[in-house]
Amino acid sequence: MAGKLKILAISGSLREQSYNTKLLNVLKDMVSGAMDMEIVRLKGIPVYDGDDEDASGVPEIVQDLAARIHAADGVLISTPEYNFSIPGGLKNATDWVSRVKNQPFKDKRVGIVGAAQSPVGTARSQYHLRQNLVGLEALTMNKPELFVSLAQNKFDADGYLTDESSRKIFAVWLEAFEAWVRRG
Repeated sequence: MAGKLKILAISGSLREQSYNTKLLNVLKDMVSGAMDMEIVRLKGIPVYDGDDEDASGVPEIVQDLAARIHAADGVLISTPEYNFSIPGGLKNATDWVSRVKNQPFKDKRVGIVGAAQSPVGTARSQYHLRQNLVGLEALTMNKPELFVSLAQNKFDADGYLTDESSRKIFAVWLEAFEAWVRRG
């Protein structure tokens, strides 16, 4: 895949001051000139209900998300970890997107990252998200992995990454992710 890559970055957190949105903003600032990254949040997606789908169809906000996934060369998802798993809002979004015709995640190259205040970061939620994406036929990048643990010590109030060793790890991850998407 030649040319500039179009990357859709999805924050799996609904919080305004989310470490996962901050992580995506840092990665967006760090991407090479070979990638354009658009960050989207999942706020406003209704809880999936098959009766609502039967009555009204797939909501416009979900159709818009699916169209953005379709249009992207690759997708980057930053997931928090809630109770050892994927947050409900992110799982709900993938459930809704799975209802869209021409599944947008099918054969889409996806990278998963995450930030949390815990010492283990988001290892468990990333694992569960990978399992979820298998059902959507996404192609997830296996390595390297990017877990930001103790995020409260690595970002300042303005979202600036203050931990320089993390910045080096992020750069390695971004290089691998670009190569992964280009393989598509």
